[in-house]
Amino acid sequence: MGPDLIPALWAPIPPAIHPRHADINDATTRWAHAYKVGSPQLRGRLVTQDIGRFAARILPRGDERVITLLSDFVLWLFGVDDGHCEEGMLGRRPGELTATLHGLLRIAQQPQTPLLVDDPLACALRDLSRRIDAHATPAQAARWIDALREYFWSVTWEAHHRAAGTIPSLNDYTLMRLYDGATTVVLPLLEMGHGYALDADERDHPAVRAAGEMASFVITWDNDLLSHHKEHRSGDYYLNVIRILQHETGCTTGQALTTAVAQRDRVMRLFLRLRTHLQAQAGPQLRQYLDSLGHFVRASQDWGISSLRYTTPDDPAPLPSTLCSQPTDDSDDPLDIPAIDQWWSLLPVRPRETVSACITP
Repeated sequence: MGPDLIPALWAPIPPAIHPRHADINDATTRWAHAYKVGSPQLRGRLVTQDIGRFAARILPRGDERVITLLSDFVLWLFGVDDGHCEEGMLGRRPGELTATLHGLLRIAQQPQTPLLVDDPLACALRDLSRRIDAHATPAQAARWIDALREYFWSVTWEAHHRAAGTIPSLNDYTLMRLYDGATTVVLPLLEMGHGYALDADERDHPAVRAAGEMASFVITWDNDLLSHHKEHRSGDYYLNVIRILQHETGCTTGQALTTAVAQRDRVMRLFLRLRTHLQAQAGPQLRQYLDSLGHFVRASQDWGISSLRYTTPDDPAPLPSTLCSQPTDDSDDPLDIPAIDQWWSLLPVRPRETVSACITP
């Protein structure tokens, strides 16, 4: 593996996609233009990145209306992340960014609030919020807003580091990456997409919450690996696990890549084991939710190696064109990251399982 070459990532979860993925993708393109999400230049990029197909992979057997809502929402999140945080001036002004994001949060809570009335992102969020209310229970809508708050809080933390030019520790980065990757804001839509609401005692069980966090870890580590070329070639400040590992350990880019891949492989293995353990005693709704977490992980992998967002044809990224069937690290030992080491205590001690025993057909 060269210093900038990402290896094929381990993908033990089978792929799937909703049959109407092309129509969903087209609908999101029309929605983005109708609401003028982002600058014309940013929007022109976003609508070429197959975000609708990404959403269709997350909910391959879900309600098409919710998949389209999810697709529009993911594009909107990129409008915030790219437009405000990474490419806009607010990304280096955490105080101003906080004020803007609090205004958006209020709009998500109460779409009729007369705030940011001429802001296209705010107008688009009003539409998203009303559609969430149409498909969600009140509790699901509240959890979506809570997750949006977590995401806003975490990107403000990132803006602080961007403004100061500082690099956080691996432990701090791991904790915040669970939220600033905007994975948790998708989780309520996994239920909505199949028309059920998990019992709160099931959803809030420590092991179920941890399964969602593990999925977020794998998704965001994969995103860091696949976006590293795009980010470090941009010349702008960025936070990425490769950079974090290099800064913390003094290792080379190639060594950091090897470490990051091993970390995500070890968490992927734990996720599969925990999911199997939970599904053995779960009811149909929790089993569906755990399956959807797996689809979310695999969707991110399939989309990540194929989307123009990461392949960057104008400056081709050295990304793998396929995924692989074997991990680089199959240890069951916890990672040396205090923020997440408790995950490994959630499974009973038992003989070592094979990977194939942990995969839902």
